[in-house]
Amino acid sequence: MKAIGVWNWTLPAWAGRFADGRTYNTCPSAGICAHVCYARNGTYRWPVVLARHQANLRYVLDDLAGWEAAMVAELGARRFAGAWIRIHDSGDFFSDDYLQAWLRICHARPNVNFYAYTKEVDRFRRLVEPDPPPNFLWVYSYGGTQDHRLDPRVDRVADVFPDEQAIAAAGWHSQEASDLLAVLGPSLVGIPANRIPTFLKRLRGRRFSAWQAEADAERAARRHRRQPADTVPAAPAAPEHASGTAPAA
Repeated sequence: MKAIGVWNWTLPAWAGRFADGRTYNTCPSAGICAHVCYARNGTYRWPVVLARHQANLRYVLDDLAGWEAAMVAELGARRFAGAWIRIHDSGDFFSDDYLQAWLRICHARPNVNFYAYTKEVDRFRRLVEPDPPPNFLWVYSYGGTQDHRLDPRVDRVADVFPDEQAIAAAGWHSQEASDLLAVLGPSLVGIPANRIPTFLKRLRGRRFSAWQAEADAERAARRHRRQPADTVPAAPAAPEHASGTAPAA
């Protein structure tokens, strides 16, 4: 990341437990992405790496104001002038207070550029979209429980594809050459899947958005099956002279 002028702030991925017994979830809107998350694999799971990421999270949880002041002070260093900060290569904006702290940091350091991927669509709709800091860019990434709230005609979105060929075939634009293309390049943004054999097997040639849609449909079907029969609304009757075919799903 530093080779392209990007620095990174990170948290532990998804859910876990601190040594003191407290549990956490840094990705509350994670969906199918949790099953193939690169940050739950390889070096991210080394004890020394995980411990450092958990230390970052404990700092935020136990002393948000102190962490924010330390971040503002750190980003005042000359080396960060004009640089890009990726907020999270692991984890997400897990609470309103945490996101608002980052927004204040962005405002406090206008000569630093910030960007992020996020699945916290509702939170960004409320807290960021109405008045975003001019030095903060973001892209909504598919694979979360709020995918259905995204509109690729309006929102800047990123989707994970099985490979570069699938990205090109869909008419999307790969960010493989530089992660900054996720926010600076043309949309729609395609991300080639990590070449982790177990994860590729789970992906089964699908895009994250398609896999998440399948998971959402399955979940809705399970809820429907559990619903008492007398509360299930009857299907509307078909018109007597209806013709044509049903629209595609």
